[in-house]
Amino acid sequence: MAEEHVPAESPNWALQVTPYMWAAGLDGHISPFRRGPTIGVEKSFSDVMDDLNFGGFVNIWGRYDRFVLSGDIMYVDTTDSHSTGPLPALTIPGVGTIPPGGNIDAKVDTKQFTATLMGGYRVVDTPQFTLDALGGGRFWHISNDVTLTGSLGPVSGSVNHDESFGWVDPLIGLRAFLPVTDKLSLQAQADIGGFGAGSDLTWSALATVNYVFSDRLSASVGYKVLDVDYDHNGHVFDTRLSGPILGMTYRF
Repeated sequence: MAEEHVPAESPNWALQVTPYMWAAGLDGHISPFRRGPTIGVEKSFSDVMDDLNFGGFVNIWGRYDRFVLSGDIMYVDTTDSHSTGPLPALTIPGVGTIPPGGNIDAKVDTKQFTATLMGGYRVVDTPQFTLDALGGGRFWHISNDVTLTGSLGPVSGSVNHDESFGWVDPLIGLRAFLPVTDKLSLQAQADIGGFGAGSDLTWSALATVNYVFSDRLSASVGYKVLDVDYDHNGHVFDTRLSGPILGMTYRF
């Protein structure tokens, strides 16, 4: 995630890839299936790790002259269990209507894929400071495999239900870079979007401290937030992921 450190023989272009670890906690509200009950979620990073099956994060950055490209890919696979009740009357696909006073135990396998791609232009380019204006989109795909056990008194029944949904959010953003020494630098990037075209609102912010080991390798440590408020066609995904990050950057 560190700003490019371009060798002298190629001053006009740069490409770098940063795999990173994100110790994110989760806060928000989700509905695991269409028009199902909305569940409040508040988890620390250790709670998220307990549910985590797999997680992968990678950031890509490129520049040619003053034209820039920013990409970020995230994939998370978790398994979680919830119990809720007593509930008002509700209808569950494959089960039917559960009268008021029922309880539901839910085991939710969730796979979340998020890809952000933005292009832009370096509006300020000096040795002391750079600023990039960005525009693009963020693609979301959420897949839930839900096993529900509904009960009312001594009567209970289970069903498995699979659903997936996705959307694309338009984005605008900024990216700033401030060198402190030849080896040490500060960087910040933020975007905002959605505007009702996909989600009602989404935004992200990233700030890092970077250290350059060589022309090809550097390390970054910082903090990242990713927030989205999506409520459409019976699906609710209103969440915030936030926490420290650690990344290693390789430059080509």
